[in-house]
Amino acid sequence: MDAGNIDGILPVAGEDTLRLSRALANREGILTGTSGGATLAAALRVSEIAKPDSVFLVMLPDTGERYLSTPLFADIP
Repeated sequence: MDAGNIDGILPVAGEDTLRLSRALANREGILTGTSGGATLAAALRVSEIAKPDSVFLVMLPDTGERYLSTPLFADIP
């Protein structure tokens, strides 16, 4: 990996990754795992400091199918 291509790293709390993964499933019908929740959390944080009218492309790098039988989605009907 070429570290010169990295603009920054944003640590994301585990509870935020879980909360946002569940919110995506509940509100949008998007099943993503914790990597997707972390990606969304970081994007939301960046959006708070971005210039007005900025445009974001955020890719959720995980599928939630493997988590359907885990506690991550236990409370989602």
